[in-house]
Amino acid sequence: MSATSLRLVAHGHTAALRQARFGGDDGLDEGGRRAALALSPALPCRRPPDACLSSPETAAVETAEVLGLAPSVEAGLADCDYGDWSGRALAEIAAERPDALREWLSDPDAAPHGGESIVAVRRRVGRWLDAQRGGGRRVTAVTHPLVIRVALVHALDLPLATYRLFDVAPLAVVRLTGHGPHWQLRLDAAPAPAEG
Repeated sequence: MSATSLRLVAHGHTAALRQARFGGDDGLDEGGRRAALALSPALPCRRPPDACLSSPETAAVETAEVLGLAPSVEAGLADCDYGDWSGRALAEIAAERPDALREWLSDPDAAPHGGESIVAVRRRVGRWLDAQRGGGRRVTAVTHPLVIRVALVHALDLPLATYRLFDVAPLAVVRLTGHGPHWQLRLDAAPAPAEG
């Protein structure tokens, strides 16, 4: 069985991300679009991917398109469903419902917002990730920082609470290589600066 090469790309900046708001469906802001354009030529890729997938949310689809990819929407890559917190600022929830926010931040099973718990996100993302293994395909998937954090926990078989230890910046690229039943995290060298 051939190894699968999977690149997970975090979408670019949006107004919601800069304002620390939960979810929403914002498109890229101007800075996010410029940064994605700058990343495009440096995206490490010896050959084009066999498949490009993206979360259904606008920022992920736009990031893939700015990177010159033609994404197919994949529901398994969707951002967490934040329920009635969606589109609201973290500071606003902290002021109105501090106990609920504390519960959500400390208990991966909690979903005080009425949406998905982190456990539910891991189950969904884990099913998608497991389906990618094998077959020798090269897949690029553009999604959300939280989804990438949970995917890393699943791929490396780490305790779920460790997802908080991963800091995934906008436009971060994480590469996983699937060998049989296991994934390996691959860290590539930074691209050489363009000569000018």
